[in-house]
Amino acid sequence: MPVLTTDAESETGIPKSLSNEPPSETMEEIEHTCPQPRLTLTAPAPFADETSCQCQAPHEKLTIAQARLGTPVDRPVRVYADGIFDLFHSGHARALMQAKTLFPNSYLLVGVCSDDLTHKFKGFTVMNEAERYEALRHCRYVDEVIRDAPWTLTPEFLEKHKIDFVAHDDIPYSSAGSDDVYKHIKEAGMFVPTQRTEGISTSDIITRIVRDYDVYARRNLQRGYTAKELNVSFINKQMFQERSSRMLQALSPKQSPTFFVVSLRSVPGQSHTKSMRT
Repeated sequence: MPVLTTDAESETGIPKSLSNEPPSETMEEIEHTCPQPRLTLTAPAPFADETSCQCQAPHEKLTIAQARLGTPVDRPVRVYADGIFDLFHSGHARALMQAKTLFPNSYLLVGVCSDDLTHKFKGFTVMNEAERYEALRHCRYVDEVIRDAPWTLTPEFLEKHKIDFVAHDDIPYSSAGSDDVYKHIKEAGMFVPTQRTEGISTSDIITRIVRDYDVYARRNLQRGYTAKELNVSFINKQMFQERSSRMLQALSPKQSPTFFVVSLRSVPGQSHTKSMRT
């Protein structure tokens, strides 16, 4: 099997070329103790600092063609995908599904950037880092979650986690002073593209909420949230409640009683007990 030569490295220090010299041992002859892909969904994926790869066997570099042919059971292809994963949605899940199924025997590591890095390079998030970490742990395609992932991948990070390939959509991602933060990964032959899901993104979801702000503000006031919790002024709260009252008056007497009980939550002094459908 071709292996990466030690002197063939890019400027970033990531090996990028293959030699034709066969290794002294084949992959089948080397005993690997790498973590295996999850076979059960009864528990969330572990964090990397709880189950880091301690395998002492040499971690041979693979070509994409070799990985697609399949590897020994004890030597899964270690695929890495990273992101912010704010308001985790189906687009995120589909990207991770693609990364997980790139090769017959894959172990998917997912890096999630911290709040500090994300706020610095991209902007504020809706969910904090702990919530985003937990969301990824409960995705069925994920085998391991790396907290506080780096914004730009370094040779040291790739080596530490024994990463074979990096999966991400192929659109150049300009950030942190770079035209494409994955450029050096592509040059090293370690990049495998995935496809974005059109029509769904965190930005799209936030846009919908901002666009329909009045609707969601009224809804949450009706559900018992306070004006302070919603960061709504007293005047706006009164306005939302008046609109809700007008909506109630316009309803037919035959309207389901569930709606009336829920709507009364926005009236001062009324009980906030949960409604029961009759």
